[in-house]
Formats: sequence, structure tokens, C-alpha cells
Amino acid sequence: MTIHEALRHAAARICETGSDEATLEAEILLMHATGLDRAGIYGRLADDLPPEQSAAFQSYVERRLLHEPVPYITGHREFFGLDFEVTPAALIPRPETETLVELVLLFAQERGEALTIADIGTGSGAIAVSLAHTLPGSRVIATDISPEALNLARCNAERHAVANQIDFRQGDVLTPLDCEVDVIATNLPYVRTDEWRALPPELAEHEPRVAFDGGPDGLDLIRRLLRDAPSRLRRGGALFAEISYEQAEAALSLVEQAFPGASSAARKDLANLDRVLCVYT
Repeated sequence: MTIHEALRHAAARICETGSDEATLEAEILLMHATGLDRAGIYGRLADDLPPEQSAAFQSYVERRLLHEPVPYITGHREFFGLDFEVTPAALIPRPETETLVELVLLFAQERGEALTIADIGTGSGAIAVSLAHTLPGSRVIATDISPEALNLARCNAERHAVANQIDFRQGDVLTPLDCEVDVIATNLPYVRTDEWRALPPELAEHEPRVAFDGGPDGLDLIRRLLRDAPSRLRRGGALFAEISYEQAEAALSLVEQAFPGASSAARKDLANLDRVLCVYT
């Protein structure tokens, strides 16, 4: 079978799972199996796929047909221009979360000084590592309730040579935070429980429920975060929390209760959807 035939056949099979990115997913899996980049793949379409690579590629495709997400198959996902190791121990980093990182960086630029930043529910470490990498003078405290997720985050910090900037702490929401910080950044679970039950199998059956399920209204953990955040956030600091576009009004109401007099807003992502709850004290 040629590379072109293998790619076309795999894309057709993946399409049957309901994927709207079947060709892209087939390309990524083939690149992972062959070690070639996209230009290498398309420059050798007429070449036969070696038996060992063909077997590996077919095994990856079979896993995808069982609805396993491609990043878990390859073990990698790009986020904020960095390559992250990903495993089922943590949520797969997503492009919309880059909006949160950009807002933290804008705040840091406006402050013009080294900051202490807390990444609550760090997961793979995507937020913490991206911020430490971009703000070399900053100190980051990364927390997570899952020891497996923290181990993954540590690996990613070492991968990008920022482990010396990040203090990893295990615990629930703000419990591990024993000091005041300039910034709280978080992508806590915010999907309603009934929504989680209706998610596609790629999400509901493979990514950790604890990283998605935010309770009946999706705001259980964000409510707790906002309740405790005033005692952990320095005056003149800021809080950035990813939310669902449907939660902006409710989340801003919670902010008014927790931070009376603070400036707050819901900022939009690249899809023009309310995505990040911002609080400036």
C-alpha cells in the first residue's frame, strides 16, 4: 500500500466516527508512525509504506476508531507554540485556553514587574509552563488535586526548562495556596453534569471526568474559587478563569458577591464567545 492509499483509507475510516477533521487526524497519525513531517508525507505519496510503519499506523487508526483522542495516541499536543506531553491523567490542552494565557501576559506587561502567579488545577501544566516560559522572571505555583496530573505537569516543565520557576503542590482548588499571589489563573471544570453525560465519547470516555464536570450548573469549583480568592490575591492583583460562554452572567454575579467594588468582565475568545472571567482588584 502506498502512503497515499494508506492516508486516504485511514481518513475514510476515521470520518465514519463522526470526525470533521478526519484527513488532518489521519495525517497526524501517519506522521507519528513514520517520523515524517507533513511535507515529507506529501512528497512521498507514491512510495510504499514500509511494513513496520504500516502496522504502527494501522494500530493508531484502530485506536482512533474506538474514539480515543489523537493527542492521547501520539502523546503530544501543541499549546501556545510549545509541544506538551499529554496523557489521560489530564485534560488535553485546547486553543481557547490560549486566550486566558494572553490575558495574563497582558496584565503582566501592564504591571511591568515580576509576578507570582498561581495556576489552579494545572492538569498537563499548559498554562503554568506557557506563562513561566514567556515570563522568565515570574514565579508560578501550580496546583492540582491529582498526583498523576502533577507528575505530567512536572515533566512538561522540565521539557521546556522552566521547572525551577514552578512550585508544584497537590490539593483541592486554593487549599495548597498558603500565600498571597499577584495572579490567579485557572481552567477549572465548568461543564454542567448533564452536559458532561451528553459529551462525545472522545471526551466522556477518555478524558478525565474530574477535569470536565463542574456540577449541576457547571460553577461548583469556580464558586469555591471565588469565595476563597480574596484572601489569596494581593491588592492590585487579578484573577482569570476560563468559563463557558453561557456562564458569563452568572459568573459575574458571583464576582460581585466575592469581590465587591472590583472591576470585572468576561473576555471573548477567537470564536467571539465569552471565555475568560477577569477580575481586577
